[in-house]
Amino acid sequence: MVRVRRSVSSRKSRKKILKQAKGYTGARSKRLRTAKEQVMHAGNDAFAHRKDKKATYRKIWISRINAASRQHGLSYSKFINGLTNAQVKVDRKILADLAINDPDGFKKLVDLAKKNINA
Repeated sequence: MVRVRRSVSSRKSRKKILKQAKGYTGARSKRLRTAKEQVMHAGNDAFAHRKDKKATYRKIWISRINAASRQHGLSYSKFINGLTNAQVKVDRKILADLAINDPDGFKKLVDLAKKNINA
């Protein structure tokens, strides 16, 4: 039976981990065991934070819409309620963009929402 020599594949996997850990401080970029652990945790955090980013953007959009709608005398919740009653289907990302880049168009939406509050 031929014996298996693993030096090439072992070195390859070690180099892969250490390359991913490049830039980490101290032993986390030098020692294999700590680097492996740090890379694993970094991957988990990256996965979780990609999900969190979506919620963060939604919060920002809602804050912008609220600020813009309050300038026209309407709270965020009443504004959204009015748009829902008017059957206007515009998502919060677009509403926030309109509030910043097209104030006149946003004003028209606020007027429409005011007409349809509790309708």
